[in-house]
Amino acid sequence: MLQALGGAVAHGITAAAGDCARLTAEALGRGFRRIVGVGGDGTWSNVGNAIIRSGVDAALGLVPAGTGCDLAKSLGIPARDLARCARIVRDGHSRRIDAGRIEDHYFLNVAGFGFDIAVIEDSRKVQYLGGDLLYLYCALRQLHRFPGFPVSLAVDGEAPKHREMLMLVVANARIFGGGFKIAPEADLGDGRLDVVSFANMPLLRRLSIMGRLLRGTHGRAPEVASRRGRRLDLRFDAPPAYETDGEWHRAASADLSIEAVPGALRVLVPREA
Repeated sequence: MLQALGGAVAHGITAAAGDCARLTAEALGRGFRRIVGVGGDGTWSNVGNAIIRSGVDAALGLVPAGTGCDLAKSLGIPARDLARCARIVRDGHSRRIDAGRIEDHYFLNVAGFGFDIAVIEDSRKVQYLGGDLLYLYCALRQLHRFPGFPVSLAVDGEAPKHREMLMLVVANARIFGGGFKIAPEADLGDGRLDVVSFANMPLLRRLSIMGRLLRGTHGRAPEVASRRGRRLDLRFDAPPAYETDGEWHRAASADLSIEAVPGALRVLVPREA
């Protein structure tokens, strides 16, 4: 489709971890300045990381074709419409979006701890589902399995608060987990991150919160707190597992800082967006 629209087009196919970064670096070295990721949030995050680290003013194009494609939802990029996605790439209309940074990873959509990680780890064991339904199924399974976790957190240098949590999500965009409206008011260009924390709670309340999360009305629940800031400092009992855009990581330390990086990346979007 891209070739039919005109212009020089080249492509590469990933076969192993790290290929997204390698292929992106090779394309940038050859002079390409529109790098299109056909996949989901993990693919776009890996390509975006490579562009940001290169320092080259290149734009990321998104073609939804992965397990979770939540960043595309926040940017108005259509799913299951390859012709429209190709025209968005050809037109070259872009906007700058922020990124978050944790350790040496940038994230475009969200970073998550706790229940979020349990769902991702569970999804790797389920071979018979895909797409948005996979995340919903695994989330329901983990509602009664995940025990919760303790953490101290401080936003923008305030005094830290210790809490027993079910989940902590640091959102750059509005949606995660295949359609959960985690931060309905998040702005990809405001230079800040939305910190959404869920206190640990019994199973029946977890089920209620899950329903609210799907509708984007969870913010009114007493167990949910939302803050917006440029930096979040966290202290865990031990180095935690966490995810950035669906990619699993193990922290090097029990102390972590997450920062907003304003205007970190150009992304190709519909002109009307």
